[in-house]
Amino acid sequence: MSYQTPYTPLRALATGNHGNRHLDAAALAPHIPRMSIKPIHIIGGGMAGSEAAWQAANAGVPVILHEMRGVKGTDAHQTDKLAELVCSNSFRSDDHESNAVGVLHEEMRRANGLIMHTAHDHQVPAGSALAVDREGFAEAVTAKLEAHPNVTIVREEIDGIPPEDWDSVIVATGPLTSLKLAEAIHAHTGEDDLAFFDAIAPIVYFDSIDMTKAWRQSRYDKPGPGGDTAAYINCPLDEDQYNAFIDALISGEKTEFKEWEKNTPYFEGCLPIEVMAERGRETLRYGPMKPVGLTNPHQPDIKAHAIVQLRQDNAHGTLWNMVGFQTKLKYGAQTEIFRMIPGLEKAEFARLGGIHRNTFLNSPKLLDEQLRMKSLPRLRFAGQVTGVEGYVESAGMGLLAGRFAAAERLGRPLAPPPETTALGSLIRHITGGHLEGKATFQPMNVNFGLFPDITEFPKHGPDGKRLRGKDKGRAKKRAQAARALNDFDTWLAASSLVPAE
Repeated sequence: MSYQTPYTPLRALATGNHGNRHLDAAALAPHIPRMSIKPIHIIGGGMAGSEAAWQAANAGVPVILHEMRGVKGTDAHQTDKLAELVCSNSFRSDDHESNAVGVLHEEMRRANGLIMHTAHDHQVPAGSALAVDREGFAEAVTAKLEAHPNVTIVREEIDGIPPEDWDSVIVATGPLTSLKLAEAIHAHTGEDDLAFFDAIAPIVYFDSIDMTKAWRQSRYDKPGPGGDTAAYINCPLDEDQYNAFIDALISGEKTEFKEWEKNTPYFEGCLPIEVMAERGRETLRYGPMKPVGLTNPHQPDIKAHAIVQLRQDNAHGTLWNMVGFQTKLKYGAQTEIFRMIPGLEKAEFARLGGIHRNTFLNSPKLLDEQLRMKSLPRLRFAGQVTGVEGYVESAGMGLLAGRFAAAERLGRPLAPPPETTALGSLIRHITGGHLEGKATFQPMNVNFGLFPDITEFPKHGPDGKRLRGKDKGRAKKRAQAARALNDFDTWLAASSLVPAE
């Protein structure tokens, strides 16, 4: 793979891999503004790193953006452009009135987000979704950062924990973090605090579960850390239902690993459920679907042949994780097959399952609400490595990390946005809103299940009839969206970073 680095010497340097000998700020002095403010170092020029650089630079703080593409490629990227899209070209729904992703879009636009404004300028037809011309988008992001007077782009691989004189660093290296840097972070954080394999189980909205068929109970009524003996939701299957479910798993259409994922082995502890099913029809009954230690209060005299358990996934209790149900089934197959489970016939999914190579931190344990590593606060993390999923979510964490770092440089403390907002709900999820730490913590897209519940919303339609079902759900989402944008505007007004003189 060859690269042509289009930057002029005054705006970017192609330096190669310097091993442990990193460039210090003094070496770059001719290439950054003559200011008394020390630069922020940002490692990684993807969605999060590009957005972080833009936000900090617009606050008047010099930024040195380190990107290894241009001197070293990855298994997934095709160019050396910043913010290159490696998978889909869609940023998903742009509806900010009733869709959580659309709300996130709008919050980032209001915060002068580089990614969202550039996406708007390079959008292609995609119905209600925001999709972009990927080449034009990446070229525009690159050009804007190249031209910014407070940004210097350095082409090099950072292969270890940055030196101490880099006293403000944002690590935004994404799921394809270079092996050497990942190993250095892994050595610092500990064996259990950095994952290289992402086994994702589906997550269901609580209010879409039929509790006339399902029930709350922990296995053997064993109390959890909080003393709760009903920590799980249980969905029972009889023998015929179980066999039909196994047949559907085995025959269901699966996705294939991407080329750069194919050398990633399955772990025995996170096998896809369809792989377990292929090992024998009874395998799941002795694994995640074992029926022991549970009694169905709806039918106490009937022993279930198998049971699917769901575990609470967020502090609000609005999201429930299907325990042990990581899968490579295609999304359409997942919704069809999982709705075969009694109690989940009308399930609505906040996230569907998957397994792919990834690098993410155990953020609830390691990061504070400013996205700083608790044990090494000069390091912030942003993007997918923090435990968010998706282009826009990654860029959103970059937006906040850039603002937090700039505010710290300027001596102006900046609180996170409230958790009623899309950005605030994501930060809350990865730094404190999740339960049970690494045992269940997984990357998450933004969704209304991460927002605090809302009770004040229209309960009746224009005809005066009481709203029910999906109509009630839509009214609730509209109210959550309106509250989010109102609260975000209030936060933004109170946290403006005026460029330094």
